[in-house]
Amino acid sequence: MLASAFAATTDRQVTDLSSIVIATRESRLALWQAEHVKALLEEQGHQVSLLGMTTRGDQILDRSLSKVGGKGLFVKELEVALEEGRADLAVHSLKDVPMDLPEGFALACVMEREDPRDAWVSSRYASLAELPQGAVVGTSSLRRVVLLQSLRPDLRIEPLRGNLDTRLRKLDEGQYDGIVLAAAGLKRLGLGERIRQVFEPGQMLPAAGQGALGIEIRSDRADVAAALAPLAHRTTWLAVAAERAVSRAMGGSCSMPLAAHATLSGEVLQLHAAWGTPDSGTPLVRVQAGGTVGSLEEAAALGTEAAARLRAAGAH
Repeated sequence: MLASAFAATTDRQVTDLSSIVIATRESRLALWQAEHVKALLEEQGHQVSLLGMTTRGDQILDRSLSKVGGKGLFVKELEVALEEGRADLAVHSLKDVPMDLPEGFALACVMEREDPRDAWVSSRYASLAELPQGAVVGTSSLRRVVLLQSLRPDLRIEPLRGNLDTRLRKLDEGQYDGIVLAAAGLKRLGLGERIRQVFEPGQMLPAAGQGALGIEIRSDRADVAAALAPLAHRTTWLAVAAERAVSRAMGGSCSMPLAAHATLSGEVLQLHAAWGTPDSGTPLVRVQAGGTVGSLEEAAALGTEAAARLRAAGAH
């Protein structure tokens, strides 16, 4: 699937796909994402419906993902629906998709990226710098924990789970002085006004795939792959292929305090990656790699190179 992802599938006729069913989580953000894909497919002339589902990741809110099975908990039930033929495709936030999909499944489409950056949200403080010493910041991302600790080692960083609306409610109830969220989710739901500060990648490097939507299908569904081809965004796909390759080479677990972010200018890809250890007091390991890429394989090779540089610099 990797080698042929940019093949000219748009001219293939889909003759055996009378309607398309999209499997989706039932959070407000997941439904927005699924509706977005539905509308784009309908513009292509397809009949599309949604199959809403609740995943284990949505149900377990009292423990961090790294302790209960990782981000794959958000996609397993959707994959079962694909396997059983109840749905034709599943729409995911790409940063929630495991680096290696189960046998028989494929990442068939990566769509144009929204803002990949992290956002500072607070009712009282306009920026992270304004926080008083010892203030409480909410996040359950190990990546954000280590990056926040590098910026403000004096802060108390507390776990924050739940969907986007739940996290904002906990903030508004005063449980935190501020929280860090993905800018893309806030913007997609029309909540951009809640953002007080956007962290530039030099401050807080995003997660692999952050801001991008990935569409998963059964690998034997060439008809669905052809229908999705017009939705794919080459620049985004090359960038996230490099980012995800860093994570894959480092072990691919959400328990890793890893960040990776790539940008493409022409055919030149620039990739930055960072690794830290929570509460260790040791500085972050930061590396970069760059080169000309024209395929997903070349982008992934650049990510593997960046991972090797991380390990050489002390990441493990």
